[in-house]
Amino acid sequence: MVYLVTKTFNTASWIYYGRREEGGRFFPKDFHRIEIPTAVAIFPAEMSEWAPRSYVDRIFNIKQWTEMPSGGHFAAMEQPEILVNDIVKFAKMLR
Repeated sequence: MVYLVTKTFNTASWIYYGRREEGGRFFPKDFHRIEIPTAVAIFPAEMSEWAPRSYVDRIFNIKQWTEMPSGGHFAAMEQPEILVNDIVKFAKMLR
């Protein structure tokens, strides 16, 4: 309802349309790995499954990969404590 009232439905749903139109994700020939330190939190009830870590490592400089015990697409509402703890852990590692 929030998306409809604020007229933001199109931009909020673009990721799903774009992914379908692109037919997946491909590396361009001139692709360079993103070297910014990155953390990933995998929640088991997510709507879309993450790619295997071996694939994600080819794209990002993964410094922290956490497979959470519970939660899903709305992890910040469903499991706020474990999400915040994971973010804090990553932030401390960056210091």
